[in-house]
Amino acid sequence: MIEFQVNDMTCGHCAGVITKAVKSVDAAAQIDIDVPGKRVRVHAAAPVQEIETAIREAGYTPVRVGASA
Repeated sequence: MIEFQVNDMTCGHCAGVITKAVKSVDAAAQIDIDVPGKRVRVHAAAPVQEIETAIREAGYTPVRVGASA
């Protein structure tokens, strides 16, 4: 599991854009988004850097806050 703090994610539309970005890297990824808490948790087979890059390319600034195998 990978967790990001995404302080510039402010609404459901943002969450949808981030979900689409992550799914573009790993279509089977499981994503849990907490908009009020500005957290994105991802369970994916793709490398962390690819997921982070996809979120950045979607226009957001993810900061990795935790991960586990």
